Amino acid sequence: MSSFLQTIPNGTFGLKKTRLISSLSTKNPLNNVLYNKIKLSNSLHLATEASLNKIRLNSDTNLNSLNNQRFMATTSESKKSVANELKEKLFYKRKNTGLTFKDEEIKAADEYNEDYKEFLANSKIEREFASNAMERAKAKGFKEYTPGMKLKSGDKIFVNNRGKAVILAIIGEEPVKEGVHICAAHIDSPRLDLKQCPLYEDNEIALFKTHYYGGIRKYQWAVIPLALHGVVYRKDGSVVQVKIGEDEKDPVFCVTDLLPHLGQEQNKRSLAEGIKGEELNVVVGSRPFRDDDASERVKLNIIKLLNEKYGIIEEDFLSAELEVVPAFKPQDVGFDRSLVGAYGQDDKVCSFACLRAILDIDTVPKKTAVVCLADKEEIGSEGNTGLKSSFLKYFIHDIAEEFGCKGRHVLSKSECLSADVTVAVDPTFASVTEKRNACYINCGVGICKYTGARGKSGSNDAHAEFAGRIRSLMDKHGVSWQTGELGRVDLGGGGTVAAFVADLDINTIDVGVPLLCMHAPFELSSKFDNYSAYRCYNVFMSEK
Repeated sequence: MSSFLQTIPNGTFGLKKTRLISSLSTKNPLNNVLYNKIKLSNSLHLATEASLNKIRLNSDTNLNSLNNQRFMATTSESKKSVANELKEKLFYKRKNTGLTFKDEEIKAADEYNEDYKEFLANSKIEREFASNAMERAKAKGFKEYTPGMKLKSGDKIFVNNRGKAVILAIIGEEPVKEGVHICAAHIDSPRLDLKQCPLYEDNEIALFKTHYYGGIRKYQWAVIPLALHGVVYRKDGSVVQVKIGEDEKDPVFCVTDLLPHLGQEQNKRSLAEGIKGEELNVVVGSRPFRDDDASERVKLNIIKLLNEKYGIIEEDFLSAELEVVPAFKPQDVGFDRSLVGAYGQDDKVCSFACLRAILDIDTVPKKTAVVCLADKEEIGSEGNTGLKSSFLKYFIHDIAEEFGCKGRHVLSKSECLSADVTVAVDPTFASVTEKRNACYINCGVGICKYTGARGKSGSNDAHAEFAGRIRSLMDKHGVSWQTGELGRVDLGGGGTVAAFVADLDINTIDVGVPLLCMHAPFELSSKFDNYSAYRCYNVFMSEK
């Protein structure tokens, strides 16, 4: 029986069960056994068929459910896609240039920043920057301008304002009466200036007394290597150029600070008073003049060395401009070398960008292009080399006369980019900025509609029409830009040259590089932002 049941196909029990069972006689006991076996097998088969049907039913149900889910997911993704498209179209979003720059742009940015670092290393003070800028301009065919010289379209000229400020210009295709395009920046930076009677001796150490220039955090200037730059006009009228601390063989100088073991009283001071202004004394020597009969022998030895090298006497300090600056060289910062670290990037990072931008204009621009590199911005743009003075206005008036029109008419039709740095969000101190209205490293040049403090005090506050024109121009030429302001409202603030240029009836807006550690002895900028600033100024001045 076992073998019989095993040899009958399963289908037999389901398809022919009635005929098979009916043919068996129930009178034979063996038939009864076989009957019961077949009946049991049929029951098992029917149960199996029912299970399979149930599985098929569940499978169909699950498939329908899965299809419904897929349909719902597709619908959701479609809705999400529409939302993303709307966000992409309607939202303002900063874009990291590290993700948007093409390979050739990255290469160009790196090459540009190598040139920038080299120039900056040799231009730490305004006199050096002005001199080096004029040398580059001459190499590019610029001629020194004198009022009355005949000018024509395509002429390249520059003006030297007392060796501390420079104006460069390329006469455009359009008549000057239609206005000019100006990029205005400043080439001075926060520093320590020597006082008129700086040299003294105390406890057999020679020091220089200093007076800080611009807004500095005084404690940052202690215990770092310092260099001395500037000029000394001697009693006989001759001039001596001074630059000590930059060559590897040069000595450097230093402002001292207390050791922590004895700093308990100093630690009670506020951070702003950690090092006071009159404590910014620079150590310049300690060896005495070898004569037992003289007093102040260390001071005497120092002035003797200065006399031997430069021919100066102590009284010559009265007619000197000597500036103490960090002895750091510009360097790449970060494993990826994405940042430039250097002293004086406020505002030389923008000044150099303006300089390169006008020097790299190879064709005649539509409008006359002007770059103004001014002095004294860090102390309010005062003096006749600062932009509160009239030297830019007089230059515009002079070239207007060359073409038979009035200077005030030229000014009123002119436009200006105030090329000064802005603050970048520092992740360590992010609370001082308002993240929705702040600039970020690597997101391009910063377009700042206004600066100032508190209720926009001291701000130009550019007109919406001009802000719109500049952003459209940048987008048209693929220049990476962002917008921001100088910190949280009521927390602080600052100004630029924009307000003084706008006073000349010129449409003006601030456009500059975001910095980390602004006004510190070592500031950080993004290579991509630096290059974006250069492109911005170049596009503006060479606009057709």
